[in-house]
Amino acid sequence: MDDIIKKFKSLPPDLQKEVEKYIDFLTELNKPTKKQKKFSLSWAGGLKEYRDQFTSLELQKKALEWWSD
Repeated sequence: MDDIIKKFKSLPPDLQKEVEKYIDFLTELNKPTKKQKKFSLSWAGGLKEYRDQFTSLELQKKALEWWSD
């Protein structure tokens, strides 16, 4: 680590600034991203009332139709 500091200090001020910018850039890349919410299955069983009227494939197609409305 001391080698890095020595090398950094030996650079002219404009290049030291560039190194600082690059370190900031790398730090930003390393930040954890927002945690995505888990997929909710709260709708599971929501089409129960239609199971006697439609097959599972028909229900799937109907759900897609209703979703796009």
